Amino acid sequence: MTTIIEVEGLSKRFGDTLALNNVSLKVQQGTVLGLLGPNGAGKTTTIRVLATLLAADAGRARVGGFDVETEPDQVRSLIALTGQYAAVDEKLSGTENLEMVGRLLGYKKAAAAARAAELLERFGLSDAGDRLVGTYSGGMRRRVDLAVSLVGNPLVLFLDEPTTGLDPSSRVQLWDIVRELVADGTTLLLTTQYLEEADELADRIVVIDHGAVIAEGTGDELKDRVGGRSLEIELVHAAQLTTAAELLQQRTNRRPQLDEEARLISLPVGYDTDLAASLIAQLSSASIGITDFRFHRPTLDQVFLALTGNPTDQPTATSTPETETAAS
Repeated sequence: MTTIIEVEGLSKRFGDTLALNNVSLKVQQGTVLGLLGPNGAGKTTTIRVLATLLAADAGRARVGGFDVETEPDQVRSLIALTGQYAAVDEKLSGTENLEMVGRLLGYKKAAAAARAAELLERFGLSDAGDRLVGTYSGGMRRRVDLAVSLVGNPLVLFLDEPTTGLDPSSRVQLWDIVRELVADGTTLLLTTQYLEEADELADRIVVIDHGAVIAEGTGDELKDRVGGRSLEIELVHAAQLTTAAELLQQRTNRRPQLDEEARLISLPVGYDTDLAASLIAQLSSASIGITDFRFHRPTLDQVFLALTGNPTDQPTATSTPETETAAS
C-alpha cells in the first residue's frame, strides 16, 4: 500500500509545555488511522502541523509526497480538516455554506450549486438545505461541517474529535459516513477520546501521551499487548471469592481481580483454553459454586488505561484548560 502521510520525529513546544516529543507515524492510503490520547496529549497539535496550520520545532512531515513546511500549498490542495467544533456560518443556510466554499475553491456558480446539492443529499440534509445552519441540531451541524470539508474532494481528511458532544444516534450516523468515505478511497486521520469509535473505524491506532507515541498497532494487537483474553468466573456465593482467588493464584502465579458485588473473579489466561478448563475443574473440585464463566478480551478503554494510567475522559495530571487549547 502507498504511504500517504509520513511523520518523522516531530517536536513542538509551547513555552514550558512539550506538546510533541519526537512523534513518528505513517498512514496508508485509503485507511483510517486513529490517534488516541488523553486531554493535552498532543493530538490536535499533530493535526495542526499536518494541516500546515502550525510549524513544528523539529522533525518533518509529508502528505501525499509533499513537505508540510516547504510545500504547504501542494499539501493544502490535497487535504481537508474538520475540527473539534463545527466551523460553518450559522447565519447562512446549509446550501449557502457549501456553495460559498465551492466558489472559494474555484468552482463556477453552477458547479458549486451542483456540488452543494450532491453533498446535501449524501449527508441526508436535502430537506434542510434552505434552512439557516443556526437552526440545525448538533448532529446536523456536524454533518454539514463534514460536507463542507468534502466540497473539494480531498485525498486526505483530518477529523479532530468529530463526534464530541453528539448523541449516540448522531454518532453512529457519522460513523456510517466515515465508512463510505474510506470505501471511496479517502484517507482519514481521526483523533478521538471515544475508544469505541476507534475500535469501530480505525485500521490502525496510535496512542499518544504527553506528546510522545507510546503504542501503535491494530485494535486487536493493542488488546493483546495488555494481556489478551481473561477468564471471568461468576460464583454462586461472594463469600467464596477469596478462597477461589487463592486457588487460582497458587495454580497460575497470577493475581486475579475480584468484584464482590458481581461475585466475579477475573484472571488473564491468554489463549490457553486447556488452562481455563482445568481452572474451572479445580474450583468445582474445591466445592466452589460457579454460576457462569466466559472469556473476555480487554476493551480499548482498558488498554488505554493500562498504557497511559488515565481514563479517556479525564485530563492528564499536567494538562490544564490553557495547555489543552494550545497544545492538545
